Amino acid sequence: MTFTRIHGGRIIDPAHQVDRIDDLWIQDRRILGVGPRPPGAPERADVELDATGLIVCPGLIDVHVHLREPGDEASETIASGAASALAGGVTTIAAMPNTTPPIDSQGAAEFVVLQGRRAARAHVLPVGAVSKGREGRELAELGRLVEGGAVAFTDDGSPVSSAELMRRALEYANLFDLAIMQHCQVMELTEGAVMNEGFESARLGLRGMPPAAEDIMVARDIRLAEITGGRLHIQHISTARAVELVREGKRRGVRVTAEACPHHFTLTDEKLRTFDTVYKMNPPLRTAEDVEAVIEGLIDGTIDLLATDHAPHSQEKKSQAIDVAPFGVIGLETLLPVSATALVKTERLTWPQLLGKLTEQPARLLNLTDKGHFGVGADADVTLFDPETVWTIDVNTFQSRSRNCPFHGWEVIGRVETVLVEGAIRYQRPTT
Repeated sequence: MTFTRIHGGRIIDPAHQVDRIDDLWIQDRRILGVGPRPPGAPERADVELDATGLIVCPGLIDVHVHLREPGDEASETIASGAASALAGGVTTIAAMPNTTPPIDSQGAAEFVVLQGRRAARAHVLPVGAVSKGREGRELAELGRLVEGGAVAFTDDGSPVSSAELMRRALEYANLFDLAIMQHCQVMELTEGAVMNEGFESARLGLRGMPPAAEDIMVARDIRLAEITGGRLHIQHISTARAVELVREGKRRGVRVTAEACPHHFTLTDEKLRTFDTVYKMNPPLRTAEDVEAVIEGLIDGTIDLLATDHAPHSQEKKSQAIDVAPFGVIGLETLLPVSATALVKTERLTWPQLLGKLTEQPARLLNLTDKGHFGVGADADVTLFDPETVWTIDVNTFQSRSRNCPFHGWEVIGRVETVLVEGAIRYQRPTT
């Protein structure tokens, strides 16, 4: 039996409304308690970690990560993605099913679980496909996926375009109290598009995705969730109207949640003026008005949580012309610092509010009752970070196999120092 004491840090546990300088005790793989000497703690710990000047919070949880294994291991593997997560303070990641082959069967889900365990880094949880082959025609065997370890369902990378299939998915997933995570996009309105439709796309002569392509799907799915009683989660929300639709749905009691990605509340479509494909993503970067609406949604709770939509691509693929290069950016190692710089430093959110969207709320979405908090007996997944030090993001130091990050060279706050997974130190920031 091993006891670990993390002392001197500012402990922030949003789930239990804890925000104070105190000690965090761990017994083997579980949280023993918060305090100078909680019940069951010995006079001296076996392991002592000095957290003076640091924030100590539950390990961050990212519900939207693409790991590319199997099928495109040159861009990312489960092991490299899990290592990238730890470097960003993220101890649990939910792997999207748009691999080759997709995660649409029990065996495919079990493969992700097994590879995650072999890597022994961050926890890796599979998200199962809604439809077989992610083709949007026939419902996948959701019950089998649950048996394989799936914690939610999505066809992410593609929307569930069929209203009938989406209705049945919401009904069936409700039997397991799991969420359908939807990539909201009306494909007929976005064919051949590479960026947001508006002034910038017209100026650049590029085909644009109208905001309505997202809004229409969000409105449809909120109504389907309302009539089925199912759990709907809107992925990477990016338009002002979509935020308002979620807000309206919540007011009516619909079981709808939403996530925002850092690039959608820090960057606008003006970035595409450079034709740099690092700014090509789906949903695309929108306008300043949309950015402000997303931030307001985060402030008032309309948007429940933050996620990265970590989408690694090799340099070879991203170096193609903008109309053929793949969509997507990486974000695991920049999630905390970019969010903190954009939201906490500017006093739009407090540290407890921000961390609630990175711990408590993601755990609630995925029904992870033993994660995202410091309750007695919870998994001892812990992130220690420096909230004050100013540092510069450098993609060349990343653990990810890819470098398609739009925040290279940014000056930020919130530097991860140490990460524990199940009570064991899995990451420590390299010292220079």
